[in-house]
Amino acid sequence: MTILGKAMRFGAVALMTGAAAGCTVTVPEGITPVSDFEAERYVGTWYEIARLDFFFERGLDNVTATYELNADGTVRVFNRGYDTTTCRLEAREGRAEFTGSPAFPMMAVSFFANFAGGYNVFILDDDYRYAVVAGSDRDNLWILSRTPQMNQRTLDRLVSEAADAGFDVSKLVYVDQTGPC
Repeated sequence: MTILGKAMRFGAVALMTGAAAGCTVTVPEGITPVSDFEAERYVGTWYEIARLDFFFERGLDNVTATYELNADGTVRVFNRGYDTTTCRLEAREGRAEFTGSPAFPMMAVSFFANFAGGYNVFILDDDYRYAVVAGSDRDNLWILSRTPQMNQRTLDRLVSEAADAGFDVSKLVYVDQTGPC
């Protein structure tokens, strides 16, 4: 696989949905991002517990996203995961920008020039222990946790809430976080 092919394969805790930069990154109809979001509390490492699969992350386990605030108000995004067939680490760095007020977690995330995807936090634990994130449509969904494992009851509730929000949770991929290969 070429370097460009590898770069195209892993875009992320898949925050890139392929929309051209300059296009409006939207929130799926009927989804309301949380309010009173505190980016300072959200930064750090998140473990991907489940996702709606697509080619950027296909075959990856032990996926994490680490967020850092930049001085200019943007967010540095560093995603990594292990390819289950080659046991190779794949990593990408990107940048997120709030599309409005930072009190509402609606962001445009880019990992490659001229492409951005939606990142919309619509479920967030009061203590910032877990989050559910939608892309610009209902084809992209991530359930994230501060720890590699999530309480089953909490996970079941989040999956139910995502289903109620119109996501096809029958297609969720549950991510192995037990360690690389």
